[in-house]
Amino acid sequence: MTTTDTTAGAEPILSVRNLVKEFPIKSASVVRRTIGAVHAVSGVSFDIQPGQTLGLVGESGCGKTTTSRAILHLQPATSGEVLFQGRDVTKMSKGELRRMRRDMQIVFQDPYASLNPRITVSEIIAEPLRIHGLYGNDGPGQVAELMRLVGLNPEHGNRFPHEFSGGQRQRIGIARALALKPKVLVLDEPVSALDVSIQAGVINLLEDLQDELGLAYLFVAHDLSVVRHIADRVAVMYLGKIVEIADGNSLFERSQHPYTQALISAIPIPDPRRERERERIIVQGDVPSPADPPSGCRFRTRCPLRMTLSETDAARCSAEEPELRDRGLGAGHLTACHFVEA
Repeated sequence: MTTTDTTAGAEPILSVRNLVKEFPIKSASVVRRTIGAVHAVSGVSFDIQPGQTLGLVGESGCGKTTTSRAILHLQPATSGEVLFQGRDVTKMSKGELRRMRRDMQIVFQDPYASLNPRITVSEIIAEPLRIHGLYGNDGPGQVAELMRLVGLNPEHGNRFPHEFSGGQRQRIGIARALALKPKVLVLDEPVSALDVSIQAGVINLLEDLQDELGLAYLFVAHDLSVVRHIADRVAVMYLGKIVEIADGNSLFERSQHPYTQALISAIPIPDPRRERERERIIVQGDVPSPADPPSGCRFRTRCPLRMTLSETDAARCSAEEPELRDRGLGAGHLTACHFVEA
């Protein structure tokens, strides 16, 4: 079993192989020298099939957003491969990257900060069409159709972003991302800045667009209840590494890694009685610095399972990094922990 999750009989539209992104740490002296590195992403691998949603989840600072930006080459990767339809994005020229961006687009977390406040919504949506030379005589009609597609009134295209609500602004961002008819959308926490009631509308919109247009999504989030609703597969990140990846049902019903189990136990249950009676898994301590991650298993300093191990087994956690592999559940369910089995 490899460290990726390829579905038999289907070619992935996006494959990430051993992706690494490090940020240099400079000294404070007059002659600034590199004295270390922040290991933001450390050997991440996964596949996304056409029409599939992969949820990428984890605590703040675990490397989710950096991974998504490295995939799009917004922040060039330190090493590794990002294969879009078999072509390595990391080795593309500027011209090739420009053409590739028609097929891979991003929706940012903050819908207001990602929109130019000085131009109208119609111009915001039309901008990618103009940049790629696709805004012809039918440009206004294309913009109107995109607004209708995401549930906005085309007659409001002459308004500015501040005249719309948060949910409407996120729909504007989605319309702009869809203007070039991409095959893959990277959604960087697209609903985390919205009220719960508005979140549901945006999630339903994304699902409808996926069914209608056949889009593949990389859905970055920290809210597992949202991810459970939308994702076909889920990858859990901790301190720059994927610690578990599986189909949504398998991960939520048969999670193996202690970190995944802790995240799932934090999801609120609507039934007050069950919420009071259930046993929560509490992860103690702070997340280690990505500039100096622990040896061996990166989760070992906070792992509740390690506390129950013998001294010999606990020493293995410190000395040996666990491989992300099948631990007995099959069906592409991969876990990076020495001491879990199905």
